[in-house]
Amino acid sequence: MEKSVAKRFELIVFDWDGTLMDSAAAIVAAIQQSCRDLAITPPSDEQARHIIGLGLRDALRSVLPGLDPARYGEVAERYRHHYLLHDHELALFEGAYELIESLTKAGFLLAVATGKGRHGLDRALGSSGLQQHFRATRCADECQSKPHPQMLLELMEEFAVAPGKTLMIGDTTHDLLMARNAHVPALAVAYGAHPRALLEAETPLWCAENVTEMHAWLMANA
Repeated sequence: MEKSVAKRFELIVFDWDGTLMDSAAAIVAAIQQSCRDLAITPPSDEQARHIIGLGLRDALRSVLPGLDPARYGEVAERYRHHYLLHDHELALFEGAYELIESLTKAGFLLAVATGKGRHGLDRALGSSGLQQHFRATRCADECQSKPHPQMLLELMEEFAVAPGKTLMIGDTTHDLLMARNAHVPALAVAYGAHPRALLEAETPLWCAENVTEMHAWLMANA
């Protein structure tokens, strides 16, 4: 599936959770259980899914706005505990490995911009077998959290690629807003954390229903 025509994009940047790895349900469960541990009313599934993609502290501030800020550290510690209990069970979405392999063979520069911390992303990259395919990565404990454009701005600067030659791919409005703030086109995926209607309201180039559709769109349009 290698491309022989001129590429529209040079750099393709992927979100991780909910875009390449099927982890949204595990994140929601870990957030809710961490609240129960501390006798805090847990957010609903919808509320917890909405903050996926943000850095952990920003996510907790958003989903637990009435909580004493001094307690966010407690919740973050419990969240990490519960997530790490199950992260070894998580898998890539069907077709994700083949997609990344095809894009590498086609000559695209690939990168990750994620709300995960560095330790968590490195662990996930290693367990998924995708580490060698990504030329650079940015995490929320190294940069401003989405939707701030810092992650994309740093990646474009690192590879000397213009915004118009860069594509951001993600499953949340946080990803799409980060792309907009960096003046970068975006592709949405509707199988992750945020519903299709919210994603389409941010006018991405397209919204894929599954990895197979995303793969076909990229091979035809990227």
